[in-house]
Amino acid sequence: MKIAVIGAGGVGGYFGGRLAQAGNDVTFVDAGPHLLAMQQNGLKVKSVHGDFHINPAQATDNLATIGKVDLVIISLKTHQIKNIAKQLHHIVGDETIVVPFGNGVMAVEELKEHIAPYNLIGGLCKIMSRIETPGVINHSGAHKGDTTIIFGELDNAKTPRIAELKTLFDNAGIVNIIADDIIAEIWRKFIGICISGLLGVTRTNFGELRELPETRAMMVDLLAEIYAVSKKVGVNLEDDIVEKNMAAFEHFPADSTSSLAIDVIEGRPSEIEYQNGSVVHLAKRYDIDVPVNRFVYSCILPMDLKAKRAQAAK
Repeated sequence: MKIAVIGAGGVGGYFGGRLAQAGNDVTFVDAGPHLLAMQQNGLKVKSVHGDFHINPAQATDNLATIGKVDLVIISLKTHQIKNIAKQLHHIVGDETIVVPFGNGVMAVEELKEHIAPYNLIGGLCKIMSRIETPGVINHSGAHKGDTTIIFGELDNAKTPRIAELKTLFDNAGIVNIIADDIIAEIWRKFIGICISGLLGVTRTNFGELRELPETRAMMVDLLAEIYAVSKKVGVNLEDDIVEKNMAAFEHFPADSTSSLAIDVIEGRPSEIEYQNGSVVHLAKRYDIDVPVNRFVYSCILPMDLKAKRAQAAK
């Protein structure tokens, strides 16, 4: 299968590498030192499931050079999707499948502005992986369920192309699940990651956030607001989703935080617009009050805009 992996970081580098290792025609799309390293030395993946090296690796920063592909995997940060969506016409044909793996609920909506809805399926992934150095991916998920792709048609139909994708992932040794309700699965992940904004505002870690009664109450209220929005949107989430997330947070290492919080603290652009920002915008559309999410979004927004201006000026 001819595949374009847009974003060759921890997510795209690992899954794209496995697909290339299995003999598929994979082109990685990236930029900067990471792209240069892949072009010169291939893509190295250090994995708890076995190291491997794709050399040579097909890698570019120009979608126009790839041609039409069978599958597009978008593994960018969510705020980068809108820009890349404008360029997808170079590689998306009538039968191309496009699956975004971003951390948000708006990616499909934004992609529909530039490609036909038929080309899109829903997806998410669970993985612990990062760029160790340019051209090198470090994959650290120790258990089988730590590294999984979940995907499905947006209307949950069990189509031949979904079966074909399952075979593709199976043959590459990638644990994968065809979702019964992919939109619900995306929202289940989304509701949990939105705690990241609260970590960013408080500049703290999970241990401190959950132990202080005041911030623990904010965690619960933030999650409850997102659940209320999901119901208005028509997403089928279980009624105890808030309790399930709070129970899961109890098992997070006390000193752990989130990538969004680190981005905020270190002055980098973050995904706030597509996490708590999405909650605020959807709540406005459906006339729901979400005071905790609005507070988090409003506090981080000026820092995020400042970071984006600084990045654009470089």
